[in-house]
This record gives sequence, structure tokens and C-alpha cells, in this order.
Amino acid sequence: MTELYDCIVIGAGPAGGSAAYHLAKQGRSVLVLDKQPQPRYRPCAGGVSPVVAQWFDFDFAPAISRKVKTVRYTWKYDDPVVVELETQEPMWMVRRDRFDDFLITQAQSQGAELRDGTTVTGIRVESDRVWVETDTEPAAGRYVIAASGANNTCAEWLKLKTPKVRSAATLEVPMEPSADAPIDFAFGQVKNGFIWQFPKADGVSVSTSTFIGGNGKNLSKTLSDYADRLGLPAENRQITEGSVLLWDGDRTLHSDRALLAGEAAGFVDPLTAEGIRPSMFSGMKAAEAIDRALSGDTDALAGYTQTVRDSWGADMTWASRLAGALYRFPGIAYKAAIKQPIATQIMLKILCGELRYSDVADRAIRKLSGGLMGS
Repeated sequence: MTELYDCIVIGAGPAGGSAAYHLAKQGRSVLVLDKQPQPRYRPCAGGVSPVVAQWFDFDFAPAISRKVKTVRYTWKYDDPVVVELETQEPMWMVRRDRFDDFLITQAQSQGAELRDGTTVTGIRVESDRVWVETDTEPAAGRYVIAASGANNTCAEWLKLKTPKVRSAATLEVPMEPSADAPIDFAFGQVKNGFIWQFPKADGVSVSTSTFIGGNGKNLSKTLSDYADRLGLPAENRQITEGSVLLWDGDRTLHSDRALLAGEAAGFVDPLTAEGIRPSMFSGMKAAEAIDRALSGDTDALAGYTQTVRDSWGADMTWASRLAGALYRFPGIAYKAAIKQPIATQIMLKILCGELRYSDVADRAIRKLSGGLMGS
């Protein structure tokens, strides 16, 4: 007889791992499915806000490659500004294979089961359970959390809408960065976007995407040119083209017995492309909703959609407005806002949950508009 799990989590990334951990910790039976054997490479710059530590009761130190407290900005390779982060805990730089595997291992320590190397081929919802079809054998659960990332069809199977897929690219450069290597944000090379470079203990990860307008073209070449211009080692570079699902408006994230979480639900900041922290947040909230549903709360899944709208979607509306102003007039934005040290401190407080975009975006947009009129 097929085992009936309390919840099947599709995807072993930050959202899936977070959901599995919190559900298993509540004593729920959890099965995690992922098409890739774990640990697996995931192209990602790998910046994580340390605020995520507040959502878990274990130490993330083994999964952190480096901590960085300095940020540098440039405009077309020039006009640099360097800012020291005013925070007790620097930003975390992580390798996604290690970070994701560490999180799943924590979930397993609470009793979650991992079935990796398993491709999901369909989802079928019945009155009292959900069947998840795979390339091996089907799995049955009372509920499903679909956290399968940007390249997924789970939303289609659940008849739920997802954001527009945008092109992205990541360049990995094996090297040993200096001990004081900063986070780099480069503006002026990518229309409607920017380049971000994060130092790790054993290399640097360079990523780019566009945030408004059409999808970016020749992103891989743009990253190669950037690496050449900065003199990054040419040996053993690895470029991966991928996609990102930026949050582009409220949508329904639940259906009968299923929730969308993580990037599959668009939990990526439309201004900065930050995805790990919001994905972990969504996984935690999805777990809370499923736990309530298993306890008999018939409104729990709809409550998840509403919680997201109230705590994430509303603020991302402001982030989208700010992105529109910033990326349409990047030169003015760089001079009027980005290169001002206070802007970095404000963004850090947003990343750490001390401020919301709604607290600062309206003023920032007015400042950008004033810069445009004065240009």
C-alpha cells in the first residue's frame, strides 16, 4: 500500500528545504522530491541576508562560505563608491549546493524523507489526497507544496498563474578573492538591469538579469566582457544561462490541497533579484499553513495567499515602482540615489526586515523624479 504523507514538497531548494524543516519539526510526515541528486549545482550569486537565522533553531555557520561587510558600486566601470555595512552581522555569501543540502539535511534530522534524482511528471488532486506522479513511482500526500523553482510546470498542473520568466546568466570564476573583497554592484553595462558580483571563499559568482522591459540579450557575453575588463582569471570560468521569476503582482498561490512557494511563486525581489531570503520566508509560511490545514483549519491555504499579499506582495508593489524609476533612468538614479551611502544602509535594513520598501520608496521615487527634472 502506498504511504500517505502529510505533505509532499516538490523541490529541495531554499523554499522546499525551509518548508520541509518546519513541517517535520511539527511532527508531520514529509516527503521531499527533487529531480537532481543532492547536493547539486545551482547557478546563483548566493547572497543571503542573516535575518533568516531568526526563523530557525540551528546554526547556519557550516553552510556559509564567507561573510562580507563592504559594498562597492560603479557606473560603467568608473565613479566608484564604497560603503561599509552598519550591521552586527555581515551579509552571508553561500554556495547553493552546500547551502541547500545543509538545509535539507536539517529537515531530514527532523524526520523528513528525501527522494532525490526523481522527476515529477504530474500532479493529480483528489478529494482527500494529492497524487504526485514521478518517473519512478507515484507518491501520495494529504497536501503538496510546489517549490520547484523557475523552470517548473507545477503551477500549470495546479492551474495557477506564475510570473513572466525573465532571462538571467551567472558566471562562476574559481579564484581566491582577497580577504576584504567587497560585494560589487555594476551599473551601466546592462540595459534595464545591473551586474552583481559576490565573493566566496574559493571564487566569485557574477550574475545579471533585466528587471523591466524585454528580456536581456547576450547576457553571457556581457558577463564575459565584464570579467575580462576587471581582470578576473580566464581559466575554468563557467557560464550558465537561466531564468528568474520576479514578483510582478498579487496572484492566487493556493488550490485544493496545494500551495506554490519560492521562485515557483515569484518570490524574487523585482528591484534587486534577491531570492533566497524571500523563498525561505515563503517556505516557512507555507509550512505554517499546511500545519494548520492538517489540524482542521479549512481556510488555511487561502490564508497563505492572503498572508503573502499582506506581508510580501504589498511591499513588492513599491519595489516594482522603484525599479521602474531606477532602471528607466539609471544614470540619474546612480548619481541621485545609488551612490549615496545612506541608500546602502537603507537597503540593508530592508534586507534585514528593519524597514519595508513602503517606508522609503515614495520618497526615493520623488528624489529620482527631481533628479530627472533637474538634469
